[in-house]
Amino acid sequence: MSLSKTLISLIDSLYISPVRRIVSRDIFGYFLCGGSNMVLDALWYFITYHYVVAERYVDLGIVVVSPHIASLIVVFPITFFTGFWLNRHVAFRVTHLSSRPQVIRYALSVLGSILINYVCMKLFVEALGIWPTPSKILTTLICAVYSLIAAKYYTFRK
Repeated sequence: MSLSKTLISLIDSLYISPVRRIVSRDIFGYFLCGGSNMVLDALWYFITYHYVVAERYVDLGIVVVSPHIASLIVVFPITFFTGFWLNRHVAFRVTHLSSRPQVIRYALSVLGSILINYVCMKLFVEALGIWPTPSKILTTLICAVYSLIAAKYYTFRK
């Protein structure tokens, strides 16, 4: 059995009667896949911030990037592709379009997430003084709501 079919079976087994009355299967699958990707994102961010960037500013020659933003830049490609794969093959299972148009739509919706991520991280860390890892988790929750709307009604609409 493929990984996507295994994950779909797991989601279907968790989609029990009380949950069915509250949310649709697509939204339930999206939140499980997105939640998993969010946990991985926070874990990668923590590792990157503390051990790769090592809580230091990164001098790129033309600009100096703060450690929390540098970590965001490093982690982004990982969660971009895992998020796309999970949404396409597990949560929404929309295959009438080829991958290319969907990945382009996904990239456009993610541009909005990048803007939200950047603004929220700057606001939470620099303006409000919240620690970077909790700020990243809060930012990701805000982005999850935006991403659900974009995925359901734009990227993976049926």
